[in-house]
Amino acid sequence: MKLSISLTILLLLFSSTLLVQSQQHSSTLQVFHVKPPKPLSWQDTVLQMQAKDEGRLQYLTSLVAGRSVVPIASGRQIIQSPTYIVRAKIGNPPQTLLLAMDTSNDVAWIPCTSCDGCSSTLFAPLGSTTFRNVTCGSPQCYQVPNPSCSGSACSFNLTYGSSSIAANLAQDTITLATDPIPSYTFGCVSKTTGPSTPPQGLLGLGRGPLSLLSQTQNLYQSTFSYCLPSFKSLNFSGSLRLGPVAQPIRIKFTPLLKNPRRSSLYYVNLVAIRVGRRVVNIPPAALAFNPTTGAGTIFDSGTVFTRLVSPAYVAVRDEFRRRVGANLTVTSLGGFDTCYTVPIVAPTITFMFSGMNVTLPQDNILIHSTAGSTTCLAMAAAPDNVNSVLNVIANMQQQNHRVLFDIPNSRLGVARELCTK
Repeated sequence: MKLSISLTILLLLFSSTLLVQSQQHSSTLQVFHVKPPKPLSWQDTVLQMQAKDEGRLQYLTSLVAGRSVVPIASGRQIIQSPTYIVRAKIGNPPQTLLLAMDTSNDVAWIPCTSCDGCSSTLFAPLGSTTFRNVTCGSPQCYQVPNPSCSGSACSFNLTYGSSSIAANLAQDTITLATDPIPSYTFGCVSKTTGPSTPPQGLLGLGRGPLSLLSQTQNLYQSTFSYCLPSFKSLNFSGSLRLGPVAQPIRIKFTPLLKNPRRSSLYYVNLVAIRVGRRVVNIPPAALAFNPTTGAGTIFDSGTVFTRLVSPAYVAVRDEFRRRVGANLTVTSLGGFDTCYTVPIVAPTITFMFSGMNVTLPQDNILIHSTAGSTTCLAMAAAPDNVNSVLNVIANMQQQNHRVLFDIPNSRLGVARELCTK
């Protein structure tokens, strides 16, 4: 009733204002009084406002959330690579490549025309009207590893796994989903050697200079998440969500730790590991974060199987074997030392972080041979090299989980999410 009276008063005041203005400005102006529309009931008014809100939210979602979801696929099935890949369009007009996503690298690199040692799928700089080389004096030239100058162009080289890469630093538009990112800085690869190089290039998701996060800070606010499908998935059923919008709300977090010597890596505090219901006995030093030595635990999308420093792995492995059955024969297969040739029932394994526990089901723990006759614990001890002090939570253990990287709040979240189809 109050709403109806208020609307009537407003309409009468508006009509009176028109009449006064017409008398002041023109004696011949004729005023037409419009019959007030029948006021809406309170219920209809609320429903109308709600409908407009829903339309507005759909519009905002189309601008932000919908545009910022990039499909992810297992490269194993599509390009015969153990990495996870996303479609990216480079240049104008756009050329499509399947880039490996890597959370432990920063600068992107793409195989270019006339590359020595690259695959057959190459980016053609001459075919893009927006391509340009980065000059030696530019700030970006000092943010790549091992920069050098050839004439006026900046070039660099790096080691990736057991491969080496030489590239010229360049800029062009890169489009992920439907978000065009103009003047994106990347390496235009001219030569590569070794078997570790992703065949169609790499998208760096680290938190150092020239990473996707650094170059799109205003667009995505240094926030992203992904869900990795199973290795066996044949399509792009996973997703990379860019920006703070549409990220999961019901998710537990653990703080991100900073290591100035390895600024790109996503360190977290792993405090214990539970096998079944038992927390295994691991020396504290095996899990401790140490910026000086690089020791600690990271989440990494490029490593396939989780690696634990030797004391931690042995403790987990021995309890796993005990729970499966001490009377069963244990064999080895390649780098896996806990394999069985008979069906087993595996215990869960829980990674216990500060403020967050992640319990892995069997699909994230066991790997099976093609024939299905052999089943192995899909973890191993860290290699005896520069990374022997580093625990790596790898992509098999992350499959079918939403992993959220919230850099402004310095935290990492994990929630179970099935994205394998």
